[in-house]
Formats: sequence, structure tokens, C-alpha cells
Amino acid sequence: MTTRISAVQHVRPLRGGAQSHLLRASDGDCYVTKFQNNPQHIRVLANEMLATNLGLALGLPMPRVEVIDVSGWLIEHTEDLRIELGGSRIPCRSGKQLGSLYVDSESWGMTLDYLPQELLQKVVNVGDFARVLVLDKWTGNADGRQAIFRRKTQRSQRHHATFIDQGYCFNAGEWTFPDSPLRGVYANNCVYQGVTGWEAFEPALTRAEEAGLDTIWRCAAEIPEEWYEGDRDGLHRLVEALYGRRPTIRQLIAKFHASTRDPFPNWRDAGRCAVRPSSMACQELSE
Repeated sequence: MTTRISAVQHVRPLRGGAQSHLLRASDGDCYVTKFQNNPQHIRVLANEMLATNLGLALGLPMPRVEVIDVSGWLIEHTEDLRIELGGSRIPCRSGKQLGSLYVDSESWGMTLDYLPQELLQKVVNVGDFARVLVLDKWTGNADGRQAIFRRKTQRSQRHHATFIDQGYCFNAGEWTFPDSPLRGVYANNCVYQGVTGWEAFEPALTRAEEAGLDTIWRCAAEIPEEWYEGDRDGLHRLVEALYGRRPTIRQLIAKFHASTRDPFPNWRDAGRCAVRPSSMACQELSE
């Protein structure tokens, strides 16, 4: 469950299409903050909260998300709290914004958004890339999968992956699901080398397939109405669509498996089961 916090200090602007800012909050933590008037769409705030909460419910490593109040006074007195839009710099909007806990302060050394393949293959929790695919296919992530990497202890030589930026789930501001095999996947196939069967996606896969409407609504309950422009009916349709999509997750993963990218070279089963094993039969997908 999210808590209400307020911004007390601007730290710095951040890179990225949403033009987020790093803010220190009243609870002492720093948050990557997306503003309602970001250049992408106001709904990316709602998407970030809903999809991240779903990911946390599936057991995925993601920063917690909060509603963070940003005052008009802080914006007025902070020159850098601006959004570049149409060639102009406009003030960030005050009020309720989306804050994702900034994980860099918990790491030893620099947090990275890219690792070369030789280090990527050694990521401590590299198996979570298969599990986060469950979320990305379920939610129709229209962007590539984003992750950051950090060392959890000073002595550690290996990085830990944390999954960030769920704003383009549900097809960004559209709240539709134009599924495609290569959407929502990580750019480098090496993170999928350990996939040899459906067990690689557990326990996230079973948790998603067994999620009830109440579970999905709990993940959506704290979203401020401003973030979806008061379209309560639209939010209801989105939650119902997520509930209805649960049986398709295996089929969507299987289509990625069957794509020309060949992401799972070590998955050698002859019949690629695209329905839950408890079902009467498995649907075999042709190449």
C-alpha cells in the first residue's frame, strides 16, 4: 500500500522520455518523480503505479512506488523543475506526482543502466528477466524491458538487477493491448539463456494466472483520479481486461519463444505448452 509523502528538495533532473526529476521527500528517501504534465502522457503515472504494484505482487525486484505531493512553492523556487515541451520550458505541475524509490543510495558504487554481455550473464538474479517477462506480456508493455544494475555490498563483484519504468505498460496512454512477440522484452538474449522450460517463469507465472480481481484492484486502489483523468469506467475496463488476459500469458510467451529472435535456445521441448499444465491438453505452436 502506498503512503502520502511530500517533496522537500529538488536533487537533479534525470534522463529519459518522461523527463523525470530526482526529489528528496519528507520520509528521508529520494524518489524518481514523474510529473502529470510529462511529455509522454498523464496515464504513464497510473501505468507505473499499477504495473509496478502487480510486479511486486508477483515477487519481482522493483522499487516501491508512492504518491508524492510536490508543492507549487517548491516548483516556483526551483528553476530546474521544468519540462521541455514543444521547444518551451514549462513549470512541472504541482500536486500529486508518481515517485519511484531511488535505489542508487542503497548500492555500493554507481548504479548502471547498461552492462556488457560478459557482466550481464553474471547478474546475481539474471533468472528474474524470464519472470518479469510474465508481467510485460500480461500488461502489454509497449516498450523494451528496462533494468538498472547495482552491487548490493561493497565486496560484491556481481550486480543485481532491478526492473524500472513500467509507464508504457497497457500501451502507454492508450490502455489497449496490441500484442507483438518482441514487445516488452529485454534487448540482449543472453539474459534468457537459463530458460529450459516453463519452470523458469515461476513463481511469477502461477501468481499471475491465479490473480483474482481483488488482487488486481488492490494494486490499482491508490491511483489518484487525476492520473487517469477521472475516467473511472476506463480504469474498470483496464482491470477487467487484465483479469481476462491471465490465460493468454503462456501463449504470448510461447509466441516470443517461436519468434525469429530465438530467445530461449536451451528450451528444447517438442511441444510448447501454451496453456496451464493442469488443463486437459497443451496447445502446440508451429514454428
